[in-house]
Amino acid sequence: MNQTSPTFSAPRAMVGAAWMIAAGIAFSILNVITQWLTMTLAFPSASAAFWQYAFALLFSLPFLRRVGLGAMRTRYAWRHIVRVALAAFGVTTWVAGLASVPIWQAIALVMTSPFFIIMGARIFLGEYIGPARWAATATGFLGAMIILQPWSDSFSWAALLPILSALLWGASSLITKSLTGVERPETITVWLLALLTPINGGLAVAAGFSIPSGMTLVLFVAAGLLTVMAQYFLTLAYSTADAAYIQPFDDLKLPLNVVAGWLVFGYAPTGYLWLGAILILGASLFIMRNEMKKERGAA
Repeated sequence: MNQTSPTFSAPRAMVGAAWMIAAGIAFSILNVITQWLTMTLAFPSASAAFWQYAFALLFSLPFLRRVGLGAMRTRYAWRHIVRVALAAFGVTTWVAGLASVPIWQAIALVMTSPFFIIMGARIFLGEYIGPARWAATATGFLGAMIILQPWSDSFSWAALLPILSALLWGASSLITKSLTGVERPETITVWLLALLTPINGGLAVAAGFSIPSGMTLVLFVAAGLLTVMAQYFLTLAYSTADAAYIQPFDDLKLPLNVVAGWLVFGYAPTGYLWLGAILILGASLFIMRNEMKKERGAA
């Protein structure tokens, strides 16, 4: 639903940026709730992923009713299934990561996803990757190593979970990219909504299914609603203004999550850990700007 028209009015651009910031705020609150459920209340991460997206599916029923399950008609069923399975595993590892590491660290590390997409595009799609994008990718992974500090005594293997989720989501994005040329957006969306919750349910059962009650149930309802709201705000942002203008506002998710983690849990990156986050953010912004320039040149 991205728009790449080179012209847009200033008011629409400002509204689009506001929707993107609203999405970032919703995601930040969602991450706080998820970390509170899994880290503070010790709710199992696999079941947490299931309930979050189960309630998100419930709130998405009006959309499914409008487009109908007939939108699932496709000649690429297995491609959709693999894509959603990768996304589901990404969700599970992301929630498990939030149960193990501070919010800011998880967000900074999951921002390595574009770098995995670049490598996957070269390996599986045969796309040309120039020296600039390779350099940006190397810089982003250097930032991840600075944050992870695998050489230190304080290193925990659980810190790799956000990177694993970035890898899985990157692979899912590559399949989505291959589908956008042959499928309608509604088909891609409905397959995701229809399969994500059952797959997450299977993963939750395999890990030992847990049922929320009391305050945990209330928090999961809120998490499901925030998931739908954040995705809806993203849709409004991209439908209101050019992607080239509003995309940088998506990177505000890093400082927003730093603030959210600091206010609720007292987490904040210190010293050279800021350097790692800045390297990841800078490399991500460079790749985004480079891609936008290529799109304008091809237009």
